[in-house]
Amino acid sequence: MPLSDYSLTDFTAGPYTRPVYRRGSGPAVIVIHEVPALHTLVIEFADRLAASGMTVICPSLFGTPGSVPTKAAAVKQLFLNICIRREFSAWSDGRSSPIVDWLRALAKQAHAECGGPGVGAVGMCFTGGFALAMMTEPSVIAPVLSQPSLPIRGAKTGGIDATPAEIACARARFEKDDLSLLALRYRSDALVPDARFRRYEREFPGRVETIELADEHARSGTGMAPHSVLTVHLPDDGPGKAAETRVIGFLRQRLGIGDAVPS
Repeated sequence: MPLSDYSLTDFTAGPYTRPVYRRGSGPAVIVIHEVPALHTLVIEFADRLAASGMTVICPSLFGTPGSVPTKAAAVKQLFLNICIRREFSAWSDGRSSPIVDWLRALAKQAHAECGGPGVGAVGMCFTGGFALAMMTEPSVIAPVLSQPSLPIRGAKTGGIDATPAEIACARARFEKDDLSLLALRYRSDALVPDARFRRYEREFPGRVETIELADEHARSGTGMAPHSVLTVHLPDDGPGKAAETRVIGFLRQRLGIGDAVPS
């Protein structure tokens, strides 16, 4: 059963309380799920992180935890729920979502409990940019942005869902602490256009590693255009699978576990 190997607690910070699933040992990585939910393929990705020496912490922000991802469920969550909820800022450039404050608090607690040099954060799709905005929390040292899809307006002109202050903080920390950002997408993905990735490179020169995949690198037969790098469209081999291997290696290196995935 999905999540049967995970412990479950509620975490409260500010006005928000959300369920949080946890598995593994070692330094912590916050896995922030994509639309439509903390679904089975996000959980499988988290399982692989746990097997690689990390404590994976998976908050459930929307949808049904452990559900199977479908296109219909994604559309329902996106347009009938998420985009109108106050904890999310989906539309405009230069704004982060209020729920990011809750995620920062979760990262701070995870670092206190799990130790290590800091905490990793992996955002996906709707939550992809959250890992960048979380950098104002000093414990967050390894941000991974997988197909970051917000804001919806201004995507083609390079809009990102972080405030100027959050961008400035991340830039300063990248230089002071010798950190970097890992960002992944499919080049054809209209939700993650070229301009957004080029904006990351301008804002954080020399501190951004991008992985940009071709459509043929995606798992076929999903019924969806290539989008979800680490879940729905993750293949069993080739450059698409190598992208996940790089994510795991990046997290292990930053969190002091090592730069290679155990065999």
